Amino acid sequence: MNAIEVEGLTKDFRPGWRRPAMRALDDVGLGVGEGEVVGLLGPNGSGKSTLLKLALGLLAPTAGHCRLFGWPSHWREARRRVGYLPEAPDFYPHLSGFELVHFLARLDGAPPGNRRACVKAAIDRVGLADAMHRRVGTYSRGMRQRIGLAAIIAQEPRLIVLDEPVSGLDPIGLGIINRLIADWRVAGCTVLFSSHDTAQMETVCDRVAVLHGGRLLLEGTVEELTGQGASTTLVLDGLPAAVLTEVGRLCDAHGLHPRTVARPGTGLDQVLREALREVAAAGRG
Repeated sequence: MNAIEVEGLTKDFRPGWRRPAMRALDDVGLGVGEGEVVGLLGPNGSGKSTLLKLALGLLAPTAGHCRLFGWPSHWREARRRVGYLPEAPDFYPHLSGFELVHFLARLDGAPPGNRRACVKAAIDRVGLADAMHRRVGTYSRGMRQRIGLAAIIAQEPRLIVLDEPVSGLDPIGLGIINRLIADWRVAGCTVLFSSHDTAQMETVCDRVAVLHGGRLLLEGTVEELTGQGASTTLVLDGLPAAVLTEVGRLCDAHGLHPRTVARPGTGLDQVLREALREVAAAGRG
């Protein structure tokens, strides 16, 4: 059974009275297996946030459906073990970081016996132990992202959904969230997140889904999308022309035919650019 099962998901928004509906998501199907880490990649306005909200039952679909662990996503039972961090979390500014995470853990039903210790441990894992008693209203954007992650840790969910979690994070914060995702994978949790950071996705994702214009363009493992599994890349600095010529002779001798001789590409970043160019070319045609 998949942790998330999306079939024919379509969402239309009406921008105003008597205005035509705007299609934000168009017949998207996607499955996320239990224990998988899946990233949603695409430009702004591609439908990533809409897909995440529909998957969690926070929006009602125009067509199609979504299930969480076999339950319809809008049912309360489906969301009992789900942790969610929106793109721009709007927490109670007058609460301290500790009070906020403790309050959310209490709402989630965390047992009172060890609740305070769990909250402190969660805040320490995101590197905010020194700021836990400051008001959240004084936090930077990156700190608000991290305190939101602490709230998820304290809930101990089976499914974690993150919308642009690295937005506003410095390199230290990025390292923290990458470690968290790795820990969640080891614990058997499922993670679905959206991001513009292709390097992060190459590091932590089992699979990547590319969205554009509300449609699913590509979906597969990083190796499948970038072709890394079928080729070998050798990176050498300052390669002299004579050595490059000799490498070419060796390739010919062994019947090997390099597709290109150039600087290494950017992996998923290049895959995204090529996919968007193909869409643009098809539109012009």
